[in-house]
Amino acid sequence: MKKYISIVSFFFSGLFLFSCTKTDHKDLWKAIVVPASPVSDAAPLSGTIKGTMLAGKTYTVGADIFINQGDTLIIQEGVSIVFTGRYGLGVKGSLICLGTKDHPNYFTYQGATKTDQQGMDPNKDSAYKGRWIGVIGATTSPMMIFKWTHIEFGGVAIPSTSAIKQIFANPYPVFFQNPGGIFVLEDSWLYGSVDDPFRILGGKIAVLRNTIEKCGYLGGEAMNAKAGTIGDFAYNLCVGIATNGPKLSNSGAAVGVPGSNVRMYNNTIINCGYRRQASGRGGSINFEEGAAGMAYNNIIVNCKFGLRVVQNPIADTANLRYGYNFTYADSASVASNIYPSMAVSVCITQAVATDMPLPTSFLPAGWKPGDVYTAPGSLLGANNPQFINGPVPMPAGLNLADISTVGSYNFRLKTSSPCIGKSYTGFAPRGDVPVDPIRGVTELTPPGHDLGAFQLNGSGNQH
Repeated sequence: MKKYISIVSFFFSGLFLFSCTKTDHKDLWKAIVVPASPVSDAAPLSGTIKGTMLAGKTYTVGADIFINQGDTLIIQEGVSIVFTGRYGLGVKGSLICLGTKDHPNYFTYQGATKTDQQGMDPNKDSAYKGRWIGVIGATTSPMMIFKWTHIEFGGVAIPSTSAIKQIFANPYPVFFQNPGGIFVLEDSWLYGSVDDPFRILGGKIAVLRNTIEKCGYLGGEAMNAKAGTIGDFAYNLCVGIATNGPKLSNSGAAVGVPGSNVRMYNNTIINCGYRRQASGRGGSINFEEGAAGMAYNNIIVNCKFGLRVVQNPIADTANLRYGYNFTYADSASVASNIYPSMAVSVCITQAVATDMPLPTSFLPAGWKPGDVYTAPGSLLGANNPQFINGPVPMPAGLNLADISTVGSYNFRLKTSSPCIGKSYTGFAPRGDVPVDPIRGVTELTPPGHDLGAFQLNGSGNQH
């Protein structure tokens, strides 16, 4: 019996060695994934869809399309989804959009073209008009994931006959509302919107390494998150947003849902807040109404207001931490609102000794949070962040409100930048979203050595 076992063992051992030494072997441990239910591109899409949009294909959308509850739509790399009218994608199930750096995906509108001209009249700019509705998630959507994806020209008013209204009444290029779900937006581009380019009403989020520009006509934040949203917003470049870069509130949170808490770090926020019509609103980073979290290592350039910690309704100040933020100002108004006042902006932001410029170098003696102050003229242009190529100081002939897109600017830092090596790294991302190449965040980038979205070592924002 022992002899028989030895022979069998020898046979299988030899078979294993033979299979491992063949020169034409395949990586058998890597499963060959056959696309599930390939979506046809032969005719314009309408109605319910599921399965896989195949790499490199262009799909036109000729009516509202929907992913049913329990279904999944996977979008492979290099796919363009082109809307031809006031249509949207209603997501009741899961959406997984897997663009890559070399082959990004697109959600766009037929015939629409981007305009990089600085100083263009917003009333004449197609970026703020809205052409298609957006990707609108239902409360039943467990997962909405975008990797290396361009999302352009969304946010048009939803027609009264559209079934998208049954999911949510208001249009946004991207909308997610499942407090128990996962939302990922990484390495992507958001361009043009009537209001917020994406709004979150609860859920676990990872919003990392994106470029968000020219969003919001008369109002809108780069990210508007409420109702128990938790996670990370980091390494994003926000340019020319109507109101703020990221805004966080706990308004509308359901009973039993954890309070909104987002860590906002290493972002670069440029010339935001100038299309918002309401007085005292707009600027850079905003925490309000029960919202907690962190704001560290951000570069804020020529924004209407600095970090806003709103007093009414008050943010969760007991669980809010911030500092090591860098502000540059070309105007007296900007310099005098690095710490917004109660009188102007209903804010109680504290001056933190780690901020740059050093608060004691320009705040008057006896200043306390919420006080009005007048910054000295010497502060204007005094701490240039030294981008490789940026609107600092403001280009001649342009106003603060005129910088609304990246265009030919390069917001990486020169080696001589005062932002190099000034970050605070004594914290970690919240990490509420799992790290997964498909159903999670690809990389949960920790706080960087340098301030802002672009790191000298090449990490951070990859655009």
